Amino acid sequence: MRWLCSRTAAMKHCFYNETVGFFYNNSRKELTTYWRTKDVLVVALGLTVSVIVLLTNLLVITAIIINRRFHYPIYYLLGNLAAADLFAGIAYMFLMFHTGPRTAELSLKTWFIRQSLLDTSLTASVVNLLAIAVERHQTVFTMQLHSKMSNQRVMILIFCIWVTALLLGLIPSYGWHCLCALEKCSSMAPLYSRSYLTFWAISNLVIFLIMVVVYTHIFIYVKRKMTRMSKHTSFHPRYKETMISLVKTVTIILSAFVICWTPGQVVLLLDGLGCKSCNVLAVEKYVLLLAEINSLINAIVYSYRDNEMRSTFRRILCFVCYRNSKYTPTVVKLNTTDRRTLSQNGHFTVDSSI
Repeated sequence: MRWLCSRTAAMKHCFYNETVGFFYNNSRKELTTYWRTKDVLVVALGLTVSVIVLLTNLLVITAIIINRRFHYPIYYLLGNLAAADLFAGIAYMFLMFHTGPRTAELSLKTWFIRQSLLDTSLTASVVNLLAIAVERHQTVFTMQLHSKMSNQRVMILIFCIWVTALLLGLIPSYGWHCLCALEKCSSMAPLYSRSYLTFWAISNLVIFLIMVVVYTHIFIYVKRKMTRMSKHTSFHPRYKETMISLVKTVTIILSAFVICWTPGQVVLLLDGLGCKSCNVLAVEKYVLLLAEINSLINAIVYSYRDNEMRSTFRRILCFVCYRNSKYTPTVVKLNTTDRRTLSQNGHFTVDSSI
């Protein structure tokens, strides 16, 4: 009976029937009722980035579907990464259509949907990047072009990635919020509990650290391999070019990832820890946009640097441009002798920068 009374008393302190504005006022986050120049610029820039993200990642997915040369584990993971980034573009576009003065008009359910879409898509993108890093580590150190992972295992891995992303994205909507504890509300996300932001930021930072370790290991290995190769003249020059290209790709990956993601995670962590002197709201929109830009960079780094992928892109774009004409894109026949070089242990490697 005492438990029931205490539960009833706790329920009285919940604010499920309040408006979004109530929680924004509680967190002292500005909620405008009219369009300012700053709001218009943010929305315009956000929509532009979202459209580019959608088009580029849709192109990557199409290329992987139509080209049988891409029906391997690494390309399935790249396709899933493109799908996650495509979802991120849709989520960010949804945010742009429900931000500024429109935020005050949102119901609590719509507000949670808006945030859950972002959290799910960004989490899927980050976890997928980690899976690609691990896969590349395995193939580089075994001197193979593709991992021995079966298609079934890849599908299970992709399924696990999305389950993880959905769980982390939907947890706040199903309880990890501050509707019953206003003193725990976040400043950046006024309906979220600060403890959730802390958990989400630390989880992503741990993934970042693992990725940095994995790619640093790859970088050191490739550099040492190139040093040993330079002492011998028996290596095919194309193999050395491939190794140099791989080093460049790893450098770009690490740089883009750190630049795009670290600021946002640090800001989230500061907000989650309740930093009073940190003006997190001043940079909130910009760090989120920076994280979204990484969804565009992913398509460029992981796909556009691959020769076969670029060739497939040209065929797709030519087909789109001349679909009403008599032009029929021909399949480019690759000279496998030129495309492949023999490594030390007898495995073949393709002139690819992935």
